[in-house]
Amino acid sequence: MTTHLVADPNATGAAVFPARPGWLTLSAALADEVEIIADRDDLLVTIAPGAGGGAPACFFPARALIEVDGKHLGVDPATVDPAKLADRARYEIVWGLLTHECGHAKHTAWEPPDNTPPGVVQAALLLEEPRMEAAQIRRRPDDRHWLRASATQLILADTDATDPARAPQMTKVDAAQTAALLLARVDSGILTAAETEPVARVVESVLGADLLNDLCDLWREALRTADDDVDAMIDLGQRWCQAVGIDPDDPDAGTSGDPGQPNGSGGPPPPSVLTQAIGEALANVAQAVADDPPPQDPADAAAAQRAASDAADAANRATARTVFSGAHLSPHGQGGTTITGKRKPTPDEYAAAQVLARALSTAGVRDRVAVKSTSPVPPGRLRMRGALAADAQRAAGAMVTAEPFARITRHTAPAPPLRLGVACDVSGSMGYLSGPVASTAWILAYAGHRASVPVTTATVIYGAQVRPVTHPGTVPHQVTEFAANDGAHDVATAAAALDGALGLSQPGAARLLVIVSDGHYLGSETDAGQKQLDRLRAAGCAILWLTTDPTDNPMRGATVHQLSDPTNTAQAIGRAATAALRATAR
Repeated sequence: MTTHLVADPNATGAAVFPARPGWLTLSAALADEVEIIADRDDLLVTIAPGAGGGAPACFFPARALIEVDGKHLGVDPATVDPAKLADRARYEIVWGLLTHECGHAKHTAWEPPDNTPPGVVQAALLLEEPRMEAAQIRRRPDDRHWLRASATQLILADTDATDPARAPQMTKVDAAQTAALLLARVDSGILTAAETEPVARVVESVLGADLLNDLCDLWREALRTADDDVDAMIDLGQRWCQAVGIDPDDPDAGTSGDPGQPNGSGGPPPPSVLTQAIGEALANVAQAVADDPPPQDPADAAAAQRAASDAADAANRATARTVFSGAHLSPHGQGGTTITGKRKPTPDEYAAAQVLARALSTAGVRDRVAVKSTSPVPPGRLRMRGALAADAQRAAGAMVTAEPFARITRHTAPAPPLRLGVACDVSGSMGYLSGPVASTAWILAYAGHRASVPVTTATVIYGAQVRPVTHPGTVPHQVTEFAANDGAHDVATAAAALDGALGLSQPGAARLLVIVSDGHYLGSETDAGQKQLDRLRAAGCAILWLTTDPTDNPMRGATVHQLSDPTNTAQAIGRAATAALRATAR
């Protein structure tokens, strides 16, 4: 049975500190951490080689003491910094042992009555192992990784599977104990059914399906038992003894199976099938733990996320400088991504720009904000409570701090800025949209200049190359036209350039990215573009995808609008831009 929960109130710690002072320092450092893990501020921790009373770790409830055997540390104790979460992965077995004992300190809040038969106590403590760990991960889910890391050492100690003389045999008692230690941990959420499948198979062959189901019902009932329900746990211990056939007054009687015959050289007998199954299951657990990354420190995760975001911002700004540099204004380019010429805007385009400018100006208007202020002197409305307070202060000879006059002023809040980027696919299948998009790019830039709200727009075309049609912060005097006969779709670079030029991933404005494309890309093009769009969406930038056919393939997460008439491209984008402004102005 379990040896690491010492219920004897007279038991004392077993640790004997060596000459090296590093263990004392580490013990104090671990004691500082268990207050959080166990939600208790009275626990002491001792870690040193030989601590734990023969178990990997143990808890002494009467002394509020946790002992951990230092032989499982595996690193120099002088190098251990348990306050740093990232450091714990170097000694995850010890951290799991400490977490397990903290679980006992928090959740094993019952003690068996003095007259309880020893067999019942052992059975109840056996069921306490999965019950306590289940309660611990309900309270602290990230502790599951550490409990899994320590499960191998704890189970090996509880089953004596490494001791040929005491290893489990093919008996009901040993099979039942093994089931409680491994299979019950599956129901508690610590281990998995796949990891413990070798044990489940052998245990069922020894116990039979009916008895195993009865025992399963008992440990599942224990998992639902409250931390301090001693009556329920003792009752479960009694029922366990009855089901398995254990004498409550002499639990060790008849628990040993046939140890088998020594081998020809007089050595110990070979391990039983049950012992072999335990070793196989624990090997599965150890491999799964090694493959599973430990919980990440939230501070480290936030720092890594900030670093990745800063790196992405820097890369996108560099892409924007390259795309919007003068070198990309050449009418001849690689892959057919070409600017073909310029023309004067038509009267209809001027009119559309004026309409859009008025719509943006109206959408950016905010209600006036009422601000209430108080003052010791007029103007304002006299509040009698304040006046009486001022009189009382004067009568007492104190400094008058009361402000009896109140007034309300209304201020106009500044209109939110708008950052709008448009990227148009110029592959051969998009030729019919080149004219409307070129017109739209000029309309957006001119409308942004004429609007009363701060509007910054930019438009690029993308194929094998990415080239600017309108630049951010400039008012084009002519409409820039382009060809659409390319064979590639570098949408990722187009999105990166617009983000770098307009700050689409930065807060402080209404932000909108518009993609005009049929979405028929290569897999690598889609993956790279989706990564950029996901980043922008996570940063709060709206994504509008304009298509003209139900069979088009817009990327995930974008708001899709199907154009019934390509000449309505400017109106569709204008409606989305005004909607973004209204949402920000609320």
